[in-house]
Amino acid sequence: MKNKALKYRFYPTNEQTEMLAKTFGCVRFVWNNLLDWRSKEYTLNGNKINYTKTSAKLTELKQQEKFAWLNEVSSVALQQTLRNQDSAFSNFFAKRAKYPKFKKKSANQSFRLVASGFSIKNGQVYIAKSKRPLNIKWSRPLEGNPSSLTISKDAAGRYFVSFCTEVEIKSLPKVDKTVGIDLGLNDSVVTSDGEKIKPLKALIKYQTKLAKLQNRFSRKVKGSNNHTKARIKVAKIHAKIADSRKDFLHKLSTKLINENQVISLEDLNICGMMRNHKLAKAIADASWSEFVRQLEYKADWYGRTIVKVSRWYPSSQICSSCGTVTGKKPLHIRKWTCNCGASHDRDINAAININTAGLAEINA
Repeated sequence: MKNKALKYRFYPTNEQTEMLAKTFGCVRFVWNNLLDWRSKEYTLNGNKINYTKTSAKLTELKQQEKFAWLNEVSSVALQQTLRNQDSAFSNFFAKRAKYPKFKKKSANQSFRLVASGFSIKNGQVYIAKSKRPLNIKWSRPLEGNPSSLTISKDAAGRYFVSFCTEVEIKSLPKVDKTVGIDLGLNDSVVTSDGEKIKPLKALIKYQTKLAKLQNRFSRKVKGSNNHTKARIKVAKIHAKIADSRKDFLHKLSTKLINENQVISLEDLNICGMMRNHKLAKAIADASWSEFVRQLEYKADWYGRTIVKVSRWYPSSQICSSCGTVTGKKPLHIRKWTCNCGASHDRDINAAININTAGLAEINA
């Protein structure tokens, strides 16, 4: 059994929109208020606040007359906010994440409900504090029995519902094919089979329009209606970029997983490479981290193997035909000929070497 998240877009009624706005606001207030309290307690007194103490603090807040509006929304959403914050601090102290940040009204909004905060009847989804079911666009069937759901609203004003469910995923039939892939910027992915996949360059496609809208947005008076309208226009362009990039990466990663039993790739230091201001924009647009993440979880789902070859492995310096190490080559050299007479495309040769190294690690 695997945990799977299924995300759908939905269209709330006017009544639901008002209720969701209240819930988002209360969840944001609780997060920010308790984050400020926890930070001060730790900084000033050295006290680490756990979930039990934050829950008691929330009860105290709800009992105060000036915060009585906290009782108008689902208590489940508020309690899950405390649990999410507790997890965020656990990840911070375990050095798996950065220090939790305060939430902004203009950013993405979300809240989570566990089984006591929602129900599914006759294919309709009902959430606490709403009498009508959510008008969900079912782009695919809902699998399993969801243990929780997350309602979110992005900066572009779109509403989504994500179900966390546990399902049985069947492994794909085993195949004999293996592949090594070399990630790049001129070509998004180069395989050891000689295939070169051009990058989507979603940001470049929209950057002129985005720059124009951002320029207009910067001139609006903060807090005005025009400022809000301009912000939403910018957010919609960012949403288009993100959606098209995610679609491209999902199709590419699924294709590689379906066709290959073993996929070998370099263990790149992407965060370090992003410090190069000349390449950072292109690397971010290529979204290597997300691509690798998708390959890893899909391989886990479908019984495939991902092998990460050391970033120090000189894949571009080795002749894939005779194994001779020919030394470093400037980036402008895309094709070269070895002393053994073999002619190589720089990226395809690197992908072949990565595939060989990955198979060697498995068989070691």
